[in-house]
Amino acid sequence: MNILVLCTGNSARSIILEKLLDRLGGDGVTIFSAGATPSGKVHPQTLKMLGAKGYDLSGARSKSWDEFSEPNAPEMDVVITVCGSAASETCPIWPGAPVRAHWGVEDPAAATEPDWDAAFATAYTQLEARAQAFVAADIHAMDQAALQAHIRSIEG
Repeated sequence: MNILVLCTGNSARSIILEKLLDRLGGDGVTIFSAGATPSGKVHPQTLKMLGAKGYDLSGARSKSWDEFSEPNAPEMDVVITVCGSAASETCPIWPGAPVRAHWGVEDPAAATEPDWDAAFATAYTQLEARAQAFVAADIHAMDQAALQAHIRSIEG
């Protein structure tokens, strides 16, 4: 199962969920993240927080979703957007017929530096709860309709 996590800048929320699902998803799940207009770098607080939690950050990078529309790119089974609403963000839409969900979380990267710890902790907690709910079910045994219903039941 290939899962793509999308956001606007691909520097915080989408990277966090990518790493969470990579850790929790187990065998047979490959996680990617990308942005519609990537910032070009992973937010330093994302790296600090995930590093402190023991995540492997060797492949973490901010990248364009264009990489996943190339002819040889992996086909996505699930696309999850994580854009929030308070910042009036435009959330990217993935073409095709993968299972889709929107797990909106406010952008911790939009917080001022003194508030980073709290903002990133809040985003992590929200995304972790959704990731755990997602993998708690036998996602590999589900057909597309059941997977769609399951993933949508997690939307917040």
